[in-house]
Amino acid sequence: MRVTLLLFVSLILVAIAMAATWAHLLEMPAKMTLARDQYFTVQQIYSGWAWLGIVIFIALASTSALTVLARPDHTIAWAAGASSACIVLALVVFFSFTFPANQATANWTSIPDNWRALRSQWEYAHAAEALLYFAALLFLAGAAVTRRS
Repeated sequence: MRVTLLLFVSLILVAIAMAATWAHLLEMPAKMTLARDQYFTVQQIYSGWAWLGIVIFIALASTSALTVLARPDHTIAWAAGASSACIVLALVVFFSFTFPANQATANWTSIPDNWRALRSQWEYAHAAEALLYFAALLFLAGAAVTRRS
């Protein structure tokens, strides 16, 4: 019962994390065509999104706990471990590419000379994160549908 509940909670948390990154991915083609001032204006809609980090770290804790608790069921343990790994990789991408772009632009309120390169770095990093969170969700969904009775 604990494994089932933790699997359900993990699915919800990873889905929430994935939803935010997919928003970035879906708007990326239009945003990449914006002029500098338009882009910096649009970026202000993300004020407060840092709170999503709480959900991401809880999702990582949840999938990690599921990996340990589900050890007798190798399929779920493996899927939860793979999901955790995807979340860790998404965090590596975030802290290696997205966060530095945010810092270099003071969260997109300061326009440095290399803003185009930073925009590409920020947008493509979010695209990679979206795919990693999607993979994390797919691993958990696969575990859920193959779960033994």
